[in-house]
Amino acid sequence: MLEIRPNCEHCNKDLPNTSTEAMICSLECTYCRTCALEIFDDVCPSCNGNFTERPIRPKEMIKKYPASTKRIYEPKDLVKTNLISKLFKNINPLER
Repeated sequence: MLEIRPNCEHCNKDLPNTSTEAMICSLECTYCRTCALEIFDDVCPSCNGNFTERPIRPKEMIKKYPASTKRIYEPKDLVKTNLISKLFKNINPLER
């Protein structure tokens, strides 16, 4: 089950369960849309996978399965992530 992490791991922007700005990779690294698509070029700096919009957990389910309150804030080295993005952004995620 998704943790529904509360913030962008790079810029620390709040991303509550209802946010339409939250993007995740297959490992559930969580970034805001700006960081995921504009800074990291749709290449996760942790696993090299692509990003997808994080779903919003319905109201009844969020009561039963609350979103995480644990913030992960680990700004990435932009020089390093830029090199990773250049290597992988033109490779289909199925082939990475």
